[in-house]
Amino acid sequence: MARVGQVKLPAGERLSDRIAIGVLTQAFPPGLVDEVIAETGRVEKRSRLLPARVVVYFVLAMCLFFGQGYEEVARLLGEGLGDGRRSWRVPTTAAIGRARRRLGPEPLRLLFARVCRPLAVSGTAGAWYRRWQLVAVDGTTLDLADTEANDEFFGRPGSGRGVGAFPQARLVGLAECGTHAVFGAALGPLSASEQTLSRQLFAHLRAGMLLLADRGFYGFELWQQARASGADLLWRVRKNAALPIVRVLGDGSYLSEVFAEQDRRTRRDPVTVRVVEYTLARTGDTTVYRLLTTLLDPKEAPAVELAALYAQRWEIETTLDEIKTHQRGPRLVLRSKYPWGVEQEIYGLLLVHHAIRQLMHQAALREGLDPDRLSFTRSLRVVRRQVPTQAALSPRQTRQRTDPHPG
Repeated sequence: MARVGQVKLPAGERLSDRIAIGVLTQAFPPGLVDEVIAETGRVEKRSRLLPARVVVYFVLAMCLFFGQGYEEVARLLGEGLGDGRRSWRVPTTAAIGRARRRLGPEPLRLLFARVCRPLAVSGTAGAWYRRWQLVAVDGTTLDLADTEANDEFFGRPGSGRGVGAFPQARLVGLAECGTHAVFGAALGPLSASEQTLSRQLFAHLRAGMLLLADRGFYGFELWQQARASGADLLWRVRKNAALPIVRVLGDGSYLSEVFAEQDRRTRRDPVTVRVVEYTLARTGDTTVYRLLTTLLDPKEAPAVELAALYAQRWEIETTLDEIKTHQRGPRLVLRSKYPWGVEQEIYGLLLVHHAIRQLMHQAALREGLDPDRLSFTRSLRVVRRQVPTQAALSPRQTRQRTDPHPG
């Protein structure tokens, strides 16, 4: 007989089939997880304590409860499971490590591609400038476990005082400014530049978006590749960039021309751009900021508005800080000892962040708030508290708990 608070399993159902990740199961339902596992050829050939779906949920839980040991994360996932005759047996650290290796990074990468999309709708406050959806690109680095395999694949930062303490992976993300949802990511070794990795992200852009980027990204070829996506661009450029004045516009901005490197002397095949120059007078900062944009008509996008709008690029800095400082934890190192595990773990971090931001966006819409008004740290704590509670629910109860609008 089942104990109070527990539900008998239907015939043929395994205890592990009940494992969920709290409210995050809304973003990663079992059917979708099973689908990406099948598409990547990771379906297990025999019954295991840790079937592939459970391992996906474990990786996500590991990235939700960053800093906790393997067995503690597994205990949180399985807490409350049982049918009166059996109870969830927590796998050993070694068994979990082998299961992660069997899974590999491919299912997490595909799950990211399926789930992580822009979230903003027409009613999302702070996500739009006039008719454009605001998005931004930026990069960061993540400290990795100090192993020979990670060192060889990813490399270490160097300085005048020697090499860094840990290998590092480079991550470049594409995020929605209004919701902080990361919907494109490219990973690579430290030797891969942000500009090189960002080329993998432009396929996620579309007409109606306005892409913001800092001065480290501009290059003619990269600009043209981003422009070919159909999105509009607003990028800061270095102060020494050669931008001849072709025509001064009524709002103080001016039209200019940029060229491919091999065409600069002959001025062949020019590309027309608009330049906005400004200073932050009230701060006492005399730096001249120069923005390059594809928005050529000052009536559609006045220079003073574009200058103010560029500050929205900092939203992706905040997004990366949420992942690295609040979700992962300050000064913590990724635990994976091999490159395949690093990729799996980074996609796990991105997936969990996106799911939390999705819940925050839904809550903001219901209350008519800007998502920026909600606390990511508080939301993270709420999501963490839900995981042990979720484990003992039936599949029907799980759907009801994770549906923000049940019935």
